[in-house]
Amino acid sequence: MHNRHPIELTPLHQISVLTSKDGAAGWRASGNDPQFLLNWGGQPISGGWYVLSGTAEVLRGRLHAPVLYPTYGHETHEHDRIDLPLEITRGKRHSFSTLVRFNETVSSVRFDPSIAPTDFHLEDLSLSRVGRFRALQEMLSTLTKRRRGAVARIYLLGRTVFDLITGGASKVAARLYSDYRNRVAPSVYSDYEIWQDFYDCRDDAWHGAEAHLAALQHRPLVSVLVPTYNTTEKWLRRCIESVREQVYPNWELCIADDASTDPRVAEVLSEYASLDQRIRFQVRQTNGHISEASNTALQMAKGEFAALLDHDDELHPMALFESVRAFEVNPEWEMLYTDEDKIDTAGVRSDPYFKSDWNPDLFLSQNCICHLTVYRSQQIRNAGGFRKGYEGAQDWDLALRVTEKLAVKQIGHVPKVLYHWRMIPGSTATAASEKSYAHMAGLRSVQDHLDRMGHGAKVRETEGSGYFQIEHPLPAKLPLVSLLIPTRDRIDLLKQCIDSIIERTEYDNYEVIVIDNDSQEQSSKDYFAAVQKDPRVRVIAYPHPFNYSAINNAGAQAARGTVLGLLNNDIEVISPRWLHEMVAHALRPQTGVVGAMLYYPNDTIQHAGVIVGVGGVAGHCYVGMPRGWLGDKSRARLAQNLSAVTAACVVVRREVFDQVGGLDEGLQVAFNDVDFCLRVRDAGYLNVWTPFAELYHHESASRGYETTPEKVARFNGEIDFMKSRWGQNLDHDPYYNVNLSLNSTPFSLAYPPRVWQ
Repeated sequence: MHNRHPIELTPLHQISVLTSKDGAAGWRASGNDPQFLLNWGGQPISGGWYVLSGTAEVLRGRLHAPVLYPTYGHETHEHDRIDLPLEITRGKRHSFSTLVRFNETVSSVRFDPSIAPTDFHLEDLSLSRVGRFRALQEMLSTLTKRRRGAVARIYLLGRTVFDLITGGASKVAARLYSDYRNRVAPSVYSDYEIWQDFYDCRDDAWHGAEAHLAALQHRPLVSVLVPTYNTTEKWLRRCIESVREQVYPNWELCIADDASTDPRVAEVLSEYASLDQRIRFQVRQTNGHISEASNTALQMAKGEFAALLDHDDELHPMALFESVRAFEVNPEWEMLYTDEDKIDTAGVRSDPYFKSDWNPDLFLSQNCICHLTVYRSQQIRNAGGFRKGYEGAQDWDLALRVTEKLAVKQIGHVPKVLYHWRMIPGSTATAASEKSYAHMAGLRSVQDHLDRMGHGAKVRETEGSGYFQIEHPLPAKLPLVSLLIPTRDRIDLLKQCIDSIIERTEYDNYEVIVIDNDSQEQSSKDYFAAVQKDPRVRVIAYPHPFNYSAINNAGAQAARGTVLGLLNNDIEVISPRWLHEMVAHALRPQTGVVGAMLYYPNDTIQHAGVIVGVGGVAGHCYVGMPRGWLGDKSRARLAQNLSAVTAACVVVRREVFDQVGGLDEGLQVAFNDVDFCLRVRDAGYLNVWTPFAELYHHESASRGYETTPEKVARFNGEIDFMKSRWGQNLDHDPYYNVNLSLNSTPFSLAYPPRVWQ
């Protein structure tokens, strides 16, 4: 090698200086797009082959998928990126060298060391020029080592010779370089592993235990209830040890063995009971299944609070402390639930469930609270404990009976992963189909709840997701629904919209009110005259500058219905019972605004609910995903509560619309629907999004894009309006976990998580 260029690093983005415990200086990549500028202190580097070498040590996380961005001339382009075939994991110091090729003279190079947060040292970094022959040797050597078997190696050699004969050294170099970069590409990794390394530090929990405990004003007794039956010894021990590892010391472990036939279960329980006086157990004489065993554990409990733990699962060391602290900060809470993940037989954690705050509609579709659940013990007793005959869903059944008697403010959520659900054969952590009886017990539990509430709703299984749809009843006399459709010309779209309503909507008590925003084309006027021959259709004039809010408010004033439906003129009905579904939700007294599943014409998702805060103000869920997409924990296929939905297709009772004053006319185009939904939410209603009302949305086809300076200025003004009105509410959507990102794809992990109070 020759022309060695020593490199210094200048941090550009998401990079800060890190001083380790031994005083050595390093770097911290704090996000998923860290960037350095490489400085070699000289003139531009000519094009050709180079070896990038250095020494790295990863302290936390990993250097994953590093990339170089060379600047040719004065510009940097994505297509010039050089993916470095390096994967440096946490552990020992690692010396590396990798071949790179610059296509022409390089004026500067940006270095992105990883796509995930990382603490690391990087030393002795340099670029060394090598000749083509040396580059070919390096690539052949590396690729040969990575080929398995003699046949693969012979094929590589033969292909290289063939390329040399037919295309010369240039063709060989191009082929090998492409193969070199692909063959030694970094392995797939779990971003949750990295996230844990930074934001779920178990060691830190232990080290700060005394300070955490000192901050508590009260240390109530927490009873951990564990039913056991023929539990594998290894997992039973690990379950018990996870309780003994708790930072919070004032607990009791109440274990009820359901007449296990394996004698080792009782022996292990006896061992631990003699080891720790906080552990008590009782062996049942007859097997009564998990509900009866759980009741036996409950009878043993003396604590103010009761936490539910399965016999082969684990608690995070901070589980009980975080629960007790949450109850202390929120004395009105009668129960709480936490986030959870799954843990395999090797102790590797995966598949986190970062949950919504209390979401009653989602809770009827799936047991979205599940683990960890902690109750004030009296609430379980008041509900009658665990019901026999609901095994497999006994915790869901209990939660339904408790929550139906609580106010929203009495149900808490701690957005931290404090429970680890064991994945072993036969566990529903592996697949819901492993215990079909649990699924059926869940269905019966939900139907029992609906029957107790007395609203006549029915539960049925959904297609594909393994969860439930709740069909809410409609009155015998269907209420009149006024469908408000603003338009300005584009009769092709309007006609498609109205035709689809008339031809495909089974709900028959509706009127269509077209609000004409000063259409100019004669074809529009001709269509208005023709369509009004249908007695269900009216056209009213709005001859003023475009203001989406004002147009819909004018339509609402002209409406005769007790239920309002707001539809864009580029909506097309798909499902015949879309209006049945939306009106049934809207008529529930606790419901505010109801939104639908909207698709682009190519059958990808345009709207599956709105997340407040995404992109600064609000963003749609699962945009561009294919029809049938399950989403995060099947949420794209389940009815649920959300902060907001798009007014491209919403249904709302007129009394709710009038109560909050309709749409705010200060928001002429953007965010008026989000603002409306937030005001409805603040008035005490639950907004609902349902995937069972499906429509196409030929998005904004009649208005075009925001390209003019005037439109851009207006849009920026509406952003400022929303930030001024809603402030910090935009940073914490209660239906979107603080551990999930507001700055990238919805439901991806946040680096770092937002602060939870």
